Amino acid sequence: MFVRIIILAGLGNFFSSSVLARDYISMKGSSTVFPFATIVAEQLGKNPRLKTPVVESGGSSVGKKGVCEGTGTKFVDIGNASSRMKKKELAFCEKNGVKVTEIKIGYDGIILANSKKGIQLNISRADLAKALTAEVPNAAGTEFVPNYYKKWSDIKPMLPDVPIKVYGPPTTSGTRASFAELINQKSYCGKDSVAIKLSEARGDKKGKKCRAMRTDGVYVEAGEQDNLIVQKLKEDPSAYGIFGFSYLDQNTDTIQGAILDDAEPTFVNISSGKYKASRALYFYVKHSHIDVVPGIRDYMAEWQKHWGEDGALADAGMIPMSSDERSNYKVAMKDLPVLVMGDLKK
Repeated sequence: MFVRIIILAGLGNFFSSSVLARDYISMKGSSTVFPFATIVAEQLGKNPRLKTPVVESGGSSVGKKGVCEGTGTKFVDIGNASSRMKKKELAFCEKNGVKVTEIKIGYDGIILANSKKGIQLNISRADLAKALTAEVPNAAGTEFVPNYYKKWSDIKPMLPDVPIKVYGPPTTSGTRASFAELINQKSYCGKDSVAIKLSEARGDKKGKKCRAMRTDGVYVEAGEQDNLIVQKLKEDPSAYGIFGFSYLDQNTDTIQGAILDDAEPTFVNISSGKYKASRALYFYVKHSHIDVVPGIRDYMAEWQKHWGEDGALADAGMIPMSSDERSNYKVAMKDLPVLVMGDLKK
């Protein structure tokens, strides 16, 4: 009897991981990666032997957590992200016995946009940070205090004399995380002499505390669906919104992007590096699902057909990687190197 129970248990594991596996790829994560992943999924779905993958949004942290939660078809196969996996996120993977490979797929600009009926902003990254970071130096420059700027013109007289109101993504978003790091931290608290001094005084030499966004109603969390932010901007010409470049690229008839440090948010400026507010896009694929859930290898191969300069993804607003980077990640899709702590810089 004891032997029989062991055999049945083994068969149960086999059936759950093989025979009863999902017959389609499941992925979730970044709203920025979402439209690009959807394009690739739809192309893969044209293959008569495969089902179209199911792509869900929800935010980069949701994607990275989702792929790391465990093995089994109740868990997603791929996590999409517009911010790189952090050490604590990889530690969650390791805790759950999940191995992943990191695949960079391209780049994207972080855009501050508004209705074409409103005033186009021409602003520095440092001044944009002053508008949205939770704390700024007081008038005497002696301590950080809650952000007191109410109008854009309060920051500099040449900026619009209208209230600061910005719709943006929630804390689960890679776009928000990247904005907070690139704009609030590195472009302001990492460069402004007063902010640097005060950050050091409070034991925050790298200025990471400056990443916190305002919570007084000036910055409005508008969910993970960037199309909803675009809609709000169309309805309110006095408001601005933060999202990925592709959403601006698809709505240029009604919205416009702010000029940051004299660089317009264009495909050419982002790809050349002239427009500084940009970041890499990724997906994380779970090793234990690759040869169980059908189509995962085909899905990775499908990306390679569309991620070039003349591909469908560039047409949709994704900034392509260089040919060398594409070659490197093509190899990674084949060899599937396991992401380890030593690969992550922070």
